[in-house]
Amino acid sequence: MVKKIMDYYNKFRGMDLLKEMLNQIRNFDKEVKIMEVCGTHTRAIFAGGIPKLLSDHITLISGPGCPICVTTQIYIDKAIELAKKSNVIITSFADFIKVPGNNSSLQQIKALGGDVRVVHSPISALKIAQKNYDKEVIFLAIGFETTAPIIALSLKEADRLKLDNYSILLSLKTMPAIIEKLILDLESEIDGFICPGHVSTIIGSQAFNFIADNYNLAAVIAGFERGDIIMALARILKMVKEGITTVDNLYSRVVKAKGNLKAIAIMNDFFEVKDSTWRGLGLVRNSGLGLKEKYQNFNAENKFKFKEVPQEKKFFCSCGDVLTGKKRPPDCQLFAKDCTPLNPQGPCMVSEEGSCNIYYEYRR
Repeated sequence: MVKKIMDYYNKFRGMDLLKEMLNQIRNFDKEVKIMEVCGTHTRAIFAGGIPKLLSDHITLISGPGCPICVTTQIYIDKAIELAKKSNVIITSFADFIKVPGNNSSLQQIKALGGDVRVVHSPISALKIAQKNYDKEVIFLAIGFETTAPIIALSLKEADRLKLDNYSILLSLKTMPAIIEKLILDLESEIDGFICPGHVSTIIGSQAFNFIADNYNLAAVIAGFERGDIIMALARILKMVKEGITTVDNLYSRVVKAKGNLKAIAIMNDFFEVKDSTWRGLGLVRNSGLGLKEKYQNFNAENKFKFKEVPQEKKFFCSCGDVLTGKKRPPDCQLFAKDCTPLNPQGPCMVSEEGSCNIYYEYRR
């Protein structure tokens, strides 16, 4: 069985299967802009050397699919304020502690003695809470539909165990609403979308049907192999050329039309749709998830009083324009000069899924 699977992947990764599609891509002679929404797709595109294979008429645009990049400075400032408290343990994914808020970062607070711990999942944070009953353990619940089910699962387990020292600082966002905003933003002029593969495994391919049904744009659901991406590009170009508007699921080995029903069910048990503010994009209607009323006891914002939170500070980096596809990272005046992975001026340079970070790594 293992050999059969490996033979399948080796064939799929080989170039023989893809030569015809690559010829179509190289010979495409119409100006077209395609957005890959997911940061993992952006990294896979550059790691696979795909930009060098494209016709000059094809422009790939990186979208706002990096959860760290779109989390607001105000949220980070709240997390920093909590991290300064002696009775609080902050738990977070690794990249996020480096993201700058208005005046500091969690990494800096950790260096000054704040109890900030990197975890791989909210379940790990839950275990920390079980071992530290005298402290409030707060998980920084950022991400999209991909991470929402496991966050909900941690809340379900905390509820079962009656842990009253575990809570989340919530900034969960959803993909369909932000894609619709980008479509309606006339400056973007996007002709087709490679929809986020990880998110699609949770909410299903049908969640993106509106792209074709309501806006007559081409879209595909794609995986992350080089072959996945080349097939996705070839399919979008074919749809654009023939005037076809549909959403094709090319990742059917993982993504189902209705998604992961168990994951959706636990999300719906704990969360409800709400408006959400995206860093660089502002308030977007119905683009976030909030805790339902019966689970507000797990809301860190209900357990602590915050100081008056300042407004978002204007930074000189162009992360907002990069996230909406209006600029490429090299178009930012700070890129690879004042802004590098070792000295990030904005969130797009911090995360490994951030466009600026990826462009920096593959800039030569």
